[in-house]
Amino acid sequence: MNKKCVIIGSGLGGLSCGTILAKNGYDVTVLEQDHQIGGCMQCFYRGKSKFETGMHFIGSADQGQTLSYLFKYLGIDKDIELDRLDTSGYDIISLGGERFRFANGKEPFIEQMSAYFPKEKDHLAKYFDLVKRIAGASSLHSLRYAESDIAISTEYQTLSINEVLDNLIEDPTLRDVLVGNIPLYAAQKNRTPFSSHAFIMDFYNQSAFRIIHGSDNIAHSLAATIQNLGGVVLTRKKATSILCDEKQAKGVQTDDGSFFPADIVISDTHPIRTLEMLDTKMIRPFYRERVRSIPNTIGSFTVYLKFKPDTVPYINSNFYSYNQNSPWECENYDEESWPKGYLYMHLCHKHNPSFAESGVILSYMTAKDVEKWNGTSVEQRGDEYEAFKKSKAEKLLGIVKKDFPDLENGIEHYYTSTPLTYRDFTGTENGSMYGVVKDINNGAAYRVSHKTKVPNLFLTGQNINSHGALGVLVGTIVTCSELLTSKRIYEQIIEANK
Repeated sequence: MNKKCVIIGSGLGGLSCGTILAKNGYDVTVLEQDHQIGGCMQCFYRGKSKFETGMHFIGSADQGQTLSYLFKYLGIDKDIELDRLDTSGYDIISLGGERFRFANGKEPFIEQMSAYFPKEKDHLAKYFDLVKRIAGASSLHSLRYAESDIAISTEYQTLSINEVLDNLIEDPTLRDVLVGNIPLYAAQKNRTPFSSHAFIMDFYNQSAFRIIHGSDNIAHSLAATIQNLGGVVLTRKKATSILCDEKQAKGVQTDDGSFFPADIVISDTHPIRTLEMLDTKMIRPFYRERVRSIPNTIGSFTVYLKFKPDTVPYINSNFYSYNQNSPWECENYDEESWPKGYLYMHLCHKHNPSFAESGVILSYMTAKDVEKWNGTSVEQRGDEYEAFKKSKAEKLLGIVKKDFPDLENGIEHYYTSTPLTYRDFTGTENGSMYGVVKDINNGAAYRVSHKTKVPNLFLTGQNINSHGALGVLVGTIVTCSELLTSKRIYEQIIEANK
């Protein structure tokens, strides 16, 4: 009889775990509290325009690259279409009135940056080699089973981004440009490890794409694979309790009174949400308090733009702009200085579009800014909240229009969200964009393991290894390796890509 695995949450971590385990004979049930699956892959419509919730673009998806291998193994490749971002500038950093482009590939990247900073070419080469060494040191990120350089991985998990760049790069402006895309991982000065920066830079420098028609196609592909292998994916099933006996978890109860017996339970929810479902002495009070005390990354205020037809030229780059001298410290603002920076992207509705149908603007926002509406729910927060959002949107749009004057007459409608919206749709703590903070000053105390003291309860998702498509899928392999062994999973990945 196949072992029953109940998975709480249908984000990328939950669905990819379900897919791997279903491929290996487990009887998989995925429980999703919302009416749609996907977590941060959810998309939504306003009129005929489709908008992304979280996964706006992906990297390393060219044939032979890491995400391509994983997508083929999971069966995702056949169900999605990708549109390549500009190889000469997939990311554009606007800083101090000048724009700097990130080019794909080692040599193009170094040549492009050297054109801006001619005296730094040798330092850029050393920087890039270090990024590649760190990314390649992880057998999980490089998909080379049992080959890893633990020494370099450990070293650069304990050194901050700015500390390493200060030693590598002489020009302070170049140091700031190289971290111009930190909204992708909400990095903080003197806190975020350089390894986080290296993984992100390597991931997107290899190749960068938008997902045509939205990342929810990834979720639907994974769900279909689970169902084709005999599993079930259920929506509107909010898990309320993980029931345990003295030795292990026995199953999951949902808010409608249903009980799902389980030999294995995997939670793809925020660790705090998971602990709220557990009433067992196997989870010590000290552990509960430690998890509750871990800070979470900042949230965002988002403006979703619906454009007038054939009005706004499509931009196949991501644009990061700062109205201060550095990308650092954008999370530390007051009413007058907000926003200190923003990320502006278009959504891709077909291959090589000439005009954009929709776009999105993101800027940091703390949960404290919206705490007065904590007890409210979506579309039930009142007139004061709507006025707050409108005021923030108009201020943000005013800044963006200085960089993109064509927006003045190109916006047909706009919609907004705050950390509260993100909290309610994705279940993250305080609407955090990327879950728990990675902090060199606290080491293991700020890390949440995929294993718990309940022997058959495991965790997955962006809080467990790292966020983003690759980080979550690497975490999936770590979680599933407890049940299948990593060797077996790597062999299956290689076989699927022959």
